[in-house]
Amino acid sequence: MVIHIGLTGGIGSGKSTVAQILVKLGATLIDADAIGRDLMQPGQPVFAEVVRVFGQGVLAKNGSLDRAALASLVFADESKREKLNSIVHPAIRVQAQRQRDKAAEKLGQSGVIVEDIPLLVETGQANRFDGVIVVEADPVERLRRLVELRGMSEADALARMNAQATDQERRALATWVIDNSGSLAETEEQVGRVYGKITGREFS
Repeated sequence: MVIHIGLTGGIGSGKSTVAQILVKLGATLIDADAIGRDLMQPGQPVFAEVVRVFGQGVLAKNGSLDRAALASLVFADESKREKLNSIVHPAIRVQAQRQRDKAAEKLGQSGVIVEDIPLLVETGQANRFDGVIVVEADPVERLRRLVELRGMSEADALARMNAQATDQERRALATWVIDNSGSLAETEEQVGRVYGKITGREFS
């Protein structure tokens, strides 16, 4: 039996770190953000639709997507953000399902597929999985990471954090919660414990 796990967490929580630990432990990863980046490349239908809807102002000089320009539009206007999501998310789900099917075929009778979806809760996908891992970190620490490590302005970082589900909303749908506020070793220990429960099929 292939076990299908959803992975989510707020921006700056360190979800990608947890994803890589899970891969090291043996899980197969499907990364929604990576799929989205591929779909936003010039020549892709999703890219063309985004440019059609939001205009040439979201393009860089070389004709690629100016992600910062697009972000400044959608995080300042909820209706525009919802429009962008309606273009991108269905296409990501189609591609993710293809990757999931291929991974399941390769794994055969047993294995763990982890689907990393930043907006899993917001898009109502929790019930698609055998279990959901939610990664949390202290909001002050998340803000620090976004500003110091990703180079965002504090206002931009807060806008992105506030546009997502709350910790309480994510926790309500979580099978397991990983606190990634501390050291890498502490996070690794938690992830290892959760992965043991997943492979032992202890979904509690």
